Amino acid sequence: MKIVIADDHAVVRSGFMYILNFQKDMEVVATAADGLEAYEMVAKHHPDILLMDLSMPPGESGLIATGKIKEDFPETKIIILTMYDDEEYLFHVLKNGASGYVLKNSPDEELLKAIRTVHDGGTYIHPSMATSLVRQFVQKDSQEEETDPYKILSRREIEILPLVAKGYGNKEIAEKLFISVKTVEAHKSKMMEKLNLKSRPELVEYALKKKFLNF
Repeated sequence: MKIVIADDHAVVRSGFMYILNFQKDMEVVATAADGLEAYEMVAKHHPDILLMDLSMPPGESGLIATGKIKEDFPETKIIILTMYDDEEYLFHVLKNGASGYVLKNSPDEELLKAIRTVHDGGTYIHPSMATSLVRQFVQKDSQEEETDPYKILSRREIEILPLVAKGYGNKEIAEKLFISVKTVEAHKSKMMEKLNLKSRPELVEYALKKKFLNF
């Protein structure tokens, strides 16, 4: 199977590449340093599996890239690699189209098992997170869904929110996302309206609460 690895740390990419290329049924065909580059590598190589870090600052996050890649290249199955043992991250990456969620401190055997499970059409979730996932689905009610930023905000607004919260100006955000400054301003205004926020400090507080600053 063909695999692409996306992680912002070169030493991590090299380590995973060494492990996977040692397997007779696996071949790493490309690596990427952020979500945007991951998208480009998937478009170029059409891999069976994409292993992707959740947080890849300052580039595009794995969460945002997952939705884009799954929509445009549904045949590529995505496994999230992360240090975050967090049920909220797990819930949202699965909703965005990921087929697996593996913690970086897992043994090599677990990563290999996850890749083969997902390649064969299954879903792999780190054992410690399985109970959390069930609890998330059981506890989700209509009120929670109405306040879920991933349901309220558009994909572009979800891209802009963490950048605003991290202190980037409109021009910097426009350059990062390859859109105009006016478009950024329009999205920010709409986003504030949807979230019922009136100031930048409120937006930063909201982003922190919803853990967007990690993206």
